[in-house]
Amino acid sequence: MPKKLLTLVDGSYYLFRAYHAMPGFTNAENEPTGAIYGVINMLRKLIRDEQPDYFAVVFDAKGKTFRNDLYPEYKANRPPAPPDLVAQIAPLHEIIRDLGVPLLSIDNVEADDVIATLAAQAAQAGLKTLVSTGDKDLAQIVNDDIHLINTMSNTRYDRAGVIEKYGVAPERIVDYLALIGDTSDNVPGIPKVGPKTAVKWLAEYGTLDDIMANADSFPGKVGEYLRENLNQIPLSRRLVTLITDLELPVQPQQLLITDQDRIALREHYRRWGFRSWLPDINGGRAAVTDDRGSVDLISRPTESGEVPPPGENLDNSTAAVKENYETVYSVEQLERWIDKLAAAELFSFDTETTSLDYMRAELVGLSFSVRAGEAAYVPVAHDYDGAPKQISRRKVLEKLRPLLESENHKIVGQNLKYDRNVLANYRVELNGIAHDSMLQSYVLNSVGARHDMNSLAKKYLGKTITSYEDVAGKGVKQVSFNQVPVEQAAAYAAEDADITLQLHQALWPKLVKDPGLRDLYTHIEVPLLSVIARMERNGVRIDTDMLLQQSSELAEQMLEAERQAHRLAGQAFNIGSPKQIQEILYGKLQLPIRAKTPTGQPSTAEAVLQELAAEHELPALILKHRELSKLKSTYTDRLPEQVNPATGRVHTSYHQAVAATGRLSSSNPNLQNIPIRTEEGRKIRQAFIASPGKVLLAADYSQIELRIMAHLSADATLLAAFADGNDVHRATAAEVFAVDVAEVSLEQRRAAKAINFGLIYGMSAFGLARQLGITRGAAKQYVDKYFERYPAVKEYMDATRVRAREAGYVETVFKRRLYLPDIDSRNAARRQYAERTAINAPMQGTAADIIKRAMIAIDKKLLRSEKNIRMIMQVHDELVFEAASAEVVEYEQEIRGLMAEAAALSVPLIVDIGMGANWDEAH
Repeated sequence: MPKKLLTLVDGSYYLFRAYHAMPGFTNAENEPTGAIYGVINMLRKLIRDEQPDYFAVVFDAKGKTFRNDLYPEYKANRPPAPPDLVAQIAPLHEIIRDLGVPLLSIDNVEADDVIATLAAQAAQAGLKTLVSTGDKDLAQIVNDDIHLINTMSNTRYDRAGVIEKYGVAPERIVDYLALIGDTSDNVPGIPKVGPKTAVKWLAEYGTLDDIMANADSFPGKVGEYLRENLNQIPLSRRLVTLITDLELPVQPQQLLITDQDRIALREHYRRWGFRSWLPDINGGRAAVTDDRGSVDLISRPTESGEVPPPGENLDNSTAAVKENYETVYSVEQLERWIDKLAAAELFSFDTETTSLDYMRAELVGLSFSVRAGEAAYVPVAHDYDGAPKQISRRKVLEKLRPLLESENHKIVGQNLKYDRNVLANYRVELNGIAHDSMLQSYVLNSVGARHDMNSLAKKYLGKTITSYEDVAGKGVKQVSFNQVPVEQAAAYAAEDADITLQLHQALWPKLVKDPGLRDLYTHIEVPLLSVIARMERNGVRIDTDMLLQQSSELAEQMLEAERQAHRLAGQAFNIGSPKQIQEILYGKLQLPIRAKTPTGQPSTAEAVLQELAAEHELPALILKHRELSKLKSTYTDRLPEQVNPATGRVHTSYHQAVAATGRLSSSNPNLQNIPIRTEEGRKIRQAFIASPGKVLLAADYSQIELRIMAHLSADATLLAAFADGNDVHRATAAEVFAVDVAEVSLEQRRAAKAINFGLIYGMSAFGLARQLGITRGAAKQYVDKYFERYPAVKEYMDATRVRAREAGYVETVFKRRLYLPDIDSRNAARRQYAERTAINAPMQGTAADIIKRAMIAIDKKLLRSEKNIRMIMQVHDELVFEAASAEVVEYEQEIRGLMAEAAALSVPLIVDIGMGANWDEAH
């Protein structure tokens, strides 16, 4: 016999969803009604569809909950509910109760906790539970008897569904949420750890406890963030863990839908203008159909406040325009659309392909839009049994070529760099790029925001659009786009073009209002798009044989380091296991415990092992093994796999809309993190080689962030050091240690260099002491002396913190804006991190802006007119070119001049240039 069904509704989620979906809905007295009407309609539909045996709507109670007692800042960043929403809550609750529907709101706990407890009780009673919500927190309660449904997307989540959506099983959702945090609830997570990183860590280590226990082994910046924030993880975990054992006033079997209060409902429906519902008042259970046998989902009130007959679904109610999409099958249709595009002031454009790899992607179709709600899709290569006849790809591109290649027509897209590269595969140049909605969003706010089309449509248009998975499938069942039926593909692709145009219409006016952001977008980000696209297609040549040989050598070195480690330990152990390392170092060898993990275990973090290396050889060997292992797995093994077979070169993807400070990032492969300070790291750069008859030229800004600090702070002493062309580290050492420049020792220069760069990144005296191997008191004296000699630097840093608190953001020289949501946080660690960011971001961001301006200038004034040189890489403050050997000296001088002229600062920009047969030689 099938189990009975308990259906629970997250009322708070329904409330906000309905409110935002139906703005401006009012009755005859001009009172707001949208939230009431939307929630009731969704409840009626859910009851009809699911036919539950037991049912309840659960709302959050007023006031604080136990989580606020744990963490006073919990949900502190949420603005108060709008008055027109608050005004609808009480009547909504009354209508729900008068419909005979159980409604629960329990003090001091949230609706999620009540739902979790009821679901647990239902499972114990042999019931199945379906929870209607869009809240990811509730994914943690899913099991064989408890499922979720998101009625907005009509998606159900069992255990497999949770794994598919989030990448982790329900029992790991708490760990996942504790790592990524929750900005809406103000739950602190680990900075820079997003869903992908959290999923990767949990897949590798299993649980959050194991991640914490092994935190010392996590490499890179994200590993530092993890270790710096370990103390807050237990709190985050408690905040996101739902309670399943509350003492509730009812049991699941008591949650029965009872008779309606017909008199009260009539009064409600007349009072709020819901007269079309009056026929539903029939004295029975909550009505789920209207008098024509269909559910009244959403109807728009007339000017009189009356609600017309039912018809429009809530999920589409935010659409302000009627969709008019056309699929183009004939040349005549195509030519008619080309005329429309040519006559339009601006049109949106998108491509559909077989791959995310722009070098291998095959064009399947194109879409465009000239006005909101009107779009077309041109299929050219859908290939499946029964596929309709399509215009050939060659003919379509030839017809469109004059339009796409003309610089007189303005085109907008979403991530047009990809589309530009795809068209280049067919020798079509997309030259009319005027706007990119992804870049518009990024310039408006680069911090903590997603810039994909789905996220932007929800944020700026209030719309949920069709996803790629909706038409192509998910996981192993996903098909290539050329296998998607044309009818489905056309609706999806035309919507993309339509939404892109609507996003531009929403975002561009926001940029226009701020001249600084507008100029940053139009003069840097948009023109850079095409420069980067060309650089990506150029790629870089790789010596795969050399890398394979290096992999073999690294494997031998790792094995030798492991052997030596076993010898020093007096036994074999897993050199990659932090737990076994703890047992050897602290148990067997009795080395001093310099630091502990949050769980109380002796730390094996890199900084700790570096300290211990002064007392024993084994920690140094462990560090060496870690470094060799990372180089092998990340670079020497992986890079040969990423060589494009057609070009023999590696083609990375550069990302303009990822790094908050404006820096470019890269992936597949990530060129930004190839090491340079170790011999093994430099060997990897030796495998990046020039083509026959050519050399690599690497141009690098010298000490650019220090120069920007001099410009921003206007410190006279620092300005003078750069203006005179002095070694700024030696000059700083002379100032700090009160000696003549000629008498500065190498050790003093090293200390001055650590101070110069450390202050930019917010290093404390404690951090400086550890880096230099001196006492904290001595380090503090160095810092104090530094600020005595460079007082304007101290004044600038203090003033920047004040301005950041007042404005909530900092800016680069070129007005790029970095928002700092934690600058006033009560959490000391989060506030201090925001303060460090406030100091560093203007320098790092300005450096990013400068090299972008240099790239644009070099591309325009040199690369487009010269055939014997091309830009192939951008890494931090460095540009790498491949040029004909015979002409490289001439190119060197022009590149140096263009880079130096990229910004007019108070100090000169110096560019160091090297040349060689490989990247290491040129650096």
